[in-house]
Amino acid sequence: MRALTKYLVHTALAATVGFAVAPLTAQAAYPDQPIKILIPFTPGGGTDFVSRMVGFKLSELTGWQVVLENRPGAGGNLAVEAASKVTADGYTLVMGQTDNMMLGPWLYTNLSYDSVKSFAPVIQISVTPAAVGSAANSTIKTPQDLIAKGKTPEGLKWSTAGAGTLGHLIGEDFKKRTNVNLLQVPYKGASPALTDVMGGQVDVYIGTLTSLVPLVKSGKLNAVAVTTAKRSVDFPEIPTLDENGAKGTDFSIWMGLFAPVGTPAEIIATLNREVNRVLQSPDIVAKLKSGGVAPAGGSAQAFADFVKTDYAKWGDLVKASGIKLTD
Repeated sequence: MRALTKYLVHTALAATVGFAVAPLTAQAAYPDQPIKILIPFTPGGGTDFVSRMVGFKLSELTGWQVVLENRPGAGGNLAVEAASKVTADGYTLVMGQTDNMMLGPWLYTNLSYDSVKSFAPVIQISVTPAAVGSAANSTIKTPQDLIAKGKTPEGLKWSTAGAGTLGHLIGEDFKKRTNVNLLQVPYKGASPALTDVMGGQVDVYIGTLTSLVPLVKSGKLNAVAVTTAKRSVDFPEIPTLDENGAKGTDFSIWMGLFAPVGTPAEIIATLNREVNRVLQSPDIVAKLKSGGVAPAGGSAQAFADFVKTDYAKWGDLVKASGIKLTD
């Protein structure tokens, strides 16, 4: 009887331990299905370039299946809004950036997400200047040419990757600083906007330096200016707007991975650790720098703190601009 009782006690304890360990084992298995990264703009732009670079390397280093999905629209806000509504299990992320995370909620009146409250920041990916580019055969080759064109009766046609993007806001800022006649021409991403610049339908495109570099190198575009206060370390030959008639211009674009709020902390930590490995890989660093992109990295908490501060800063700038969008 004692032997039977002892056996039953041991069996009960084993079952209890088994039930206690099972959830931990399930969590440790992350990821056990494909991880989707939503890209808020069309293929061919700077966001797409960085997203694919990071996604492919993440899959290579970890063996995870990473699916990259372009979902453009509303200045990048459609993808961000979609990511805010998915199950918070770490299997759908979004490549957020200054455009859609910092500007969208301040510019659009009908968004359902809050950049700070709706997301768990995973890791900052990169920082890059915005840049202005014109067609190779264009007469606009310098910042002074931009201003001169803007002073003509027909004005300057300024294309962006979408209404409500950083390029849109920089255009409004440039117009005020230089008192030019500037017409905003929004697209659904960098690729169609660049196509129309090269075709002569619009005068210039503004977006990430990354989206312009391949076309500049191939001789299809002129790199007219960057929008940071200092010249790009990797492309020092490109002048700044600040030093050429638009004093005080200082804008850059950052990118980062976000998960919906409520995603378990251990999953955020796993993603952060592995993406940091990606951003420290020498081949990735070299490829990003060749496109004018500075890799970022760091902890999830540091990124979360940065997002809160930057969000408030851009809110003040958008309010001062007076811009409001409805769709």
